[in-house]
Amino acid sequence: MGEYTSAILITLVVIVLLVSLILLGWRNRLRRQSDVPAPSPVPLDDSGAPALGATLGEPCEGVYVCTTTAGDWLDRIAAHRLGIRTNAELSIHAAGVLVGRHGAPDLFIPAEDLTGVSRSSGMAGKFVEKDGLLVIGWMLGDQAVDTGFRPRYHQELPELTARIAALAGTGTNDTQPPAETKENQ
Repeated sequence: MGEYTSAILITLVVIVLLVSLILLGWRNRLRRQSDVPAPSPVPLDDSGAPALGATLGEPCEGVYVCTTTAGDWLDRIAAHRLGIRTNAELSIHAAGVLVGRHGAPDLFIPAEDLTGVSRSSGMAGKFVEKDGLLVIGWMLGDQAVDTGFRPRYHQELPELTARIAALAGTGTNDTQPPAETKENQ
C-alpha cells in the first residue's frame, strides 16, 4: 500500500460519516414536521389548466430560497419539499401567488392565506445585500410561515412587494427608493 492510502481511507470515512449525519438530521426534521399540512394545490379549471385569474403584473424570475417557521428564519420547513432551494418564477394572480419551482413541485399561496410581505437580508442559509430578499408571510394550515424569494433583478423588489401587499390587503414597511430600469443597471 502507498504512502497516502491510510490518509485517503480516513478522509473517505470522515466524509461518509458527515454525509450520513446530514441525511439523518434531515430525516429527523422530516419526522418532526410530519404534522405540517401540505400547501394548497394550484387551482385547475375543467381542462386541467391553472385557474388563477388575472395576472397582476409581469412574472419575475429568481431563486426560491425556502419556507421557514414565521419569525424563525433558521427553522426551515423540510416537509413537502418546502426546504429545497430552487430556481423559480414568481407570478402574482388574483387567486394568489404562484412560485413555479424548477425541480420541485410548484408552490401556490392562496390570496386569503397571505398575512404580509416584507424584505430582508437573509433567511436559512441565504444572505444577500440589505433588503435584497422578498419574504412572503402566509398561513400554512394553522401554522404561520415565511417564504423567501430572491428576484434576479433587485429593482423588481419594490413592485413585487407592493403587488403582494395589495393582494394581501396589508401595508408594507418598504421604504426603498424608486427602482432603476433594467437598462440602467
